[in-house]
Amino acid sequence: MDAAARLAAYFAAQPDITGKVVDFNAAADSLYHFDLTASNPELDADTFSDTEKFSRWINKKLSDSNCKYGIGGYMEHRTIYARSAHFDTDDEPRRLHLGVDIWAAAGTPVYSPLQGTVHSFNDNDNFGDYGPTIILEHKLDNLKLYTLYGHLSRESLDGLYIDKPIGKNESLSSFGQMDENGHWPPHLHFQLMFDMEGKQGDYPGVCRYSEKEIYLKNIPDPQLILKFPKAVNG
Repeated sequence: MDAAARLAAYFAAQPDITGKVVDFNAAADSLYHFDLTASNPELDADTFSDTEKFSRWINKKLSDSNCKYGIGGYMEHRTIYARSAHFDTDDEPRRLHLGVDIWAAAGTPVYSPLQGTVHSFNDNDNFGDYGPTIILEHKLDNLKLYTLYGHLSRESLDGLYIDKPIGKNESLSSFGQMDENGHWPPHLHFQLMFDMEGKQGDYPGVCRYSEKEIYLKNIPDPQLILKFPKAVNG
């Protein structure tokens, strides 16, 4: 049994061990599914290259659908990363998204869904990057799991230190504004990893499509924790 299957079995056997990442209420809130691939004719380069315009597009979709939260992205091959040289490489650009994005207003609270400790944190302050980022470490019987939270507010890093204990459902951070979150419409990049590969305060959230099978072994589907229902337009 591989690590992802073991993790799924662990959570299935202990359904109450996971908490929330955001204040989503399945009984009252609807989800909007964002398609950020080339197959979406509404999202052109003129829109996603301009952060303000991109943010207005995101907000309108949420408002028109009466959704507080939008979601999408796990293993999605996206065109939007052409907006930043941060994702370009000489041989093959990085376009495959490895986590789940939760779209909502700046200031939206973020929580730790599992008991753990602070592994590392950093302000990855590049255009198109994570901006303020927190990574937690969780020990789950014979499994070690890391959770990554990107595009946070800068104040989210205040008071953190390595090995700081974090409780399940403890308030961790908040969504950052565009001018502090890597210049994106406000959202949370949430990602799971089994191995940090020696990295601190950062781990790729986007990879080359040719590397998909490699990263799938280390990055399970965040829905194992999120358990979000089907999006309203999904």
